[in-house]
Amino acid sequence: MRLFNVARKTRNEVRFTPKMGRLDTKVTYIRKHLFGIPYRTLHKYRQTYYGEVKSCTDCRLER
Repeated sequence: MRLFNVARKTRNEVRFTPKMGRLDTKVTYIRKHLFGIPYRTLHKYRQTYYGEVKSCTDCRLER
């Protein structure tokens, strides 16, 4: 049995950007698991309509 495992998962989220307004996008999380339980997010990113990969720090979550 593995002690550590790294998994990638994509889910839909609602984001807000000042230029575009509300944005429904797919966000991919890369998480580290310990005995199958996620305990740390290593990186999260989103892919734009044009295929460009952006970090999620440039837009904020909508409230």
